[in-house]
Amino acid sequence: MGISEERFRPILITKGRKTGNPHSVWLRAVKYNEKIYFSRHRPDGDWFQNAIANSEVKIQYNNTEYTGNAVIVTDEELNQKISQLKYPGEKRANEKRVAIEVTLDISSK
Repeated sequence: MGISEERFRPILITKGRKTGNPHSVWLRAVKYNEKIYFSRHRPDGDWFQNAIANSEVKIQYNNTEYTGNAVIVTDEELNQKISQLKYPGEKRANEKRVAIEVTLDISSK
């Protein structure tokens, strides 16, 4: 995979669930077990809702665009692990969060 950092700040591009237009946002991401994770406090953000409504997403990082499929993380232990990796040594690493897991397409690795 072209992304080697454990924590990084890519652009996540989702397809608007209402408009169908691309929706881009800079986010802090975590790479863990060859998957990419994005998280937030509540599932009410546009990017989160868009990824759930249409699982096809793109990630732009270091002048490269990757395509992948997103799914919501339902495993609470995994959600906690992602928070700890995302915010190492910070108090907010222990806050309850929701996350999506992106599996990159083989052709974009």
